[in-house]
Amino acid sequence: MAAIELSPRIRSLSFAGALTVGSLAFGVAAAAAPGGSYYRAELAGPAQDVRFVARDVVWACEGAECVARQGTSRPLVMCSSLAKAAGPVVSFAAGEKTLDADALARCNAAVK
Repeated sequence: MAAIELSPRIRSLSFAGALTVGSLAFGVAAAAAPGGSYYRAELAGPAQDVRFVARDVVWACEGAECVARQGTSRPLVMCSSLAKAAGPVVSFAAGEKTLDADALARCNAAVK
């Protein structure tokens, strides 16, 4: 049986495709891993959905605890979008910054 020899260009494209798929898989795993999240929130009750999108970020929730990677909006805007999508927020942190009681009240004003 004769072996098929691929041109160098085809081999490099195949390798680049494999790297891209591997990078995407790693990115999903990093978002789910501890430390891979930027936003951390606790809801007043368990989230209805385990994964959902609010303000262009994917939120992953387990019970009332939710995490997401960093988006481009201010923390209060991210909190409000989460509250709109999942219900009242009890605590919200963006990186090392935690929203205070006044900011949480403004965040939850989005909940109807």
